[in-house]
Amino acid sequence: MRNGFLGYKLIGWSGAALLAVTAIMPHAPSSAWNMLKTGMQSRPGLLKKSSGSGGTTTTTTSSGSTTTTTTTTTTSSNTGTTTPTATEFSIIPSNFDVNSELVDMAVPGKDTDMGAFRFICNPGQISADDPIVFPGQPGKSHLHQFYGNTSANAYSTYQSLRSSGQSTCMSPLNRSAYWMPAMLDGKGNVVRPDYISIYYKRRPSSDPSVQAWKPAPDANKSMGIATSLPNGLRFIFGWDPTGMHPAERTGTAWFNCDGPTAVPGQYATIAEAMAHCPAGNHFGAVINAPQCWDGKNLDVPDHRSHVSYATYSNGYGYLQCDQAHPYVIPEFTLGAWYTVAPGDDTSKWHFSSDEMVPDQPAGYTFHADWFGAWDNTVMSMWMDNCINKLLNCSAGNLGNGKGMKMFSGFSWTANPRLVPIPQ
Repeated sequence: MRNGFLGYKLIGWSGAALLAVTAIMPHAPSSAWNMLKTGMQSRPGLLKKSSGSGGTTTTTTSSGSTTTTTTTTTTSSNTGTTTPTATEFSIIPSNFDVNSELVDMAVPGKDTDMGAFRFICNPGQISADDPIVFPGQPGKSHLHQFYGNTSANAYSTYQSLRSSGQSTCMSPLNRSAYWMPAMLDGKGNVVRPDYISIYYKRRPSSDPSVQAWKPAPDANKSMGIATSLPNGLRFIFGWDPTGMHPAERTGTAWFNCDGPTAVPGQYATIAEAMAHCPAGNHFGAVINAPQCWDGKNLDVPDHRSHVSYATYSNGYGYLQCDQAHPYVIPEFTLGAWYTVAPGDDTSKWHFSSDEMVPDQPAGYTFHADWFGAWDNTVMSMWMDNCINKLLNCSAGNLGNGKGMKMFSGFSWTANPRLVPIPQ
């Protein structure tokens, strides 16, 4: 794993150089939850439409505008069950010239079994906001370090993310918001990461294993049904900050160290990793997002049960999404990398959310949130090329001779690295 992840970082560095040359708590109240259900449209093509019933509902919002939500009853040819098609928010085009955020890049080589799309982020705002768990309630969450959309806050919606903000993830072409608990040094400061690596991957839609969900055993080793990321999808993964599943930690998360005197590994706690990460190296916190989706919900009250992870639990030796989550979306790995500097007392480093369970070791509450808000044209580029053509895309390369332009303020070193905890 170390060699693969280090290789990815090296690819990201070389790609960034190329770019330079070429250019958690109780769930939300019902009133807030109801607001999330408006502004959606039908997402066709996930399941075959039957001749069954359906309907259209017109909702008048608080602003006086109307939004149409379409619900269509469908029947899956794989399971025989009747399910509504998924809904997603209507496309909101970028309010700037998309071409101004693209640069020329060489088409990358192919991978063997999964298409890959990678890019680098810088740290963004620090706040005690959480637009998923506490929408419209600023300051109510534990402290978060945000990446991506610079306007993300407690009031963020899919519509606001798509319509405002720059991005610390290369370009406002990706106005998605990513956030995780802030790293604290135990001396009154937040430790900001130097950079964040994000790596999306999925099998191409032409792969027989993602053409249908079929019970095991299946000759094509069915994983599920490939689909793209629906507009407005959002979820939490890792430790559960809502308190609804206090013992649950979904996905895979670990801590690592990289550098001239590092001993890399997949360590379970911050202390274990820091024991092998002296000053002069980079400490990494790495977590994998889910790759299976229920095909129906953009969010749910616990913010996680509408997505899940493929497992080998079918007993036939291949990965498969469970039947309740039959759609395979691009998963991503997020890695936040922090400088360990001389004089740091890393025995005191911990996540802000670790203070919610003081009897557990530092790092126990590692989790992350994601609220998708990609420019649809650009997301289609990396889906159609990097993912579906099995290309090995790095540094924002879109696989079609173009790539996302890195924002002018990007740096490989956090400055400042330490900032006082906001009061």
